[in-house]
Amino acid sequence: MDYTKVKDLVDEAIALNDSLFLIDLTISANNKIQVTVDGDKGVPLSECIRISRSVDGNFDREEEDFSLEVTTPDIAHPLKVKRQYIKNISRILKVKTSEEEFEGTLVEADEDKIVLNWKAREPKPIGKGKVTVQKSVTLDYKDIKETKVKIVF
Repeated sequence: MDYTKVKDLVDEAIALNDSLFLIDLTISANNKIQVTVDGDKGVPLSECIRISRSVDGNFDREEEDFSLEVTTPDIAHPLKVKRQYIKNISRILKVKTSEEEFEGTLVEADEDKIVLNWKAREPKPIGKGKVTVQKSVTLDYKDIKETKVKIVF
């Protein structure tokens, strides 16, 4: 299975809806094609079907056998592309870097970095007890090892 041809077909199908973007495309040794797409406001099932039909209709199963799966990202999987960060502004993220882990509300995401805010309890500068303080961290994408959206019920 030609990866470039499949990628071009997926890109063409996604281009018909500006709110969609590609997260991942893999083709296994036994020609199992897995396409993961996301959208700025989610992805309806009808869009997954449309993308699947667009790709499937351009291959002849008599010449080359394959399976095709078009899905949306699982909430338990880490964020992979910058546009997912933008989509998740105002949500709580768990971010791992090589040195530290952070958990906070995503307040900003651009092409180079993200900004997280959270509240922490720290000892009072004078006297006993603790005080709640606002914390913030700015992280470059290149320093992030893994980011997951925290599910809050």
